[in-house]
Amino acid sequence: MKRLVSVTFVCALLVLVLAQTAWAAPPQYGPTTHIVRWGETLGHIAAWYGTTVDAIVQVNGIADPDRIYAGQRLTIPSGGAYPPVHGAYYRVRYGDTLSAIAWRYGTTTWAIAQANGIANVNLVYAGRWLYIP
Repeated sequence: MKRLVSVTFVCALLVLVLAQTAWAAPPQYGPTTHIVRWGETLGHIAAWYGTTVDAIVQVNGIADPDRIYAGQRLTIPSGGAYPPVHGAYYRVRYGDTLSAIAWRYGTTTWAIAQANGIANVNLVYAGRWLYIP
């Protein structure tokens, strides 16, 4: 019984570690629709799609750019490369370390820390968006 619990725990841990967020690419031309996830901001969304916050606000008629909610559908005007040609964005999950994220993206811990203004490379919070150079 003890062995079964251990094997189940190890399998569950592996599933959690190996699970990654899938990003579906929008069409190359014309606007696309983005469904806001919890914790996202218009700044992150605009950067991800290579457009500006003002363009998203204008197209969607948003009165207050600081007030969007999870589940909200936004029309994203085409504004550039997807994802950004010069880097990527990653949302930190519970248990992530900068070194593991760096290894996953083929960069260094220090490059990520420097690009995001992180002073302590051993301290990163779940839910934070990181720019990956």
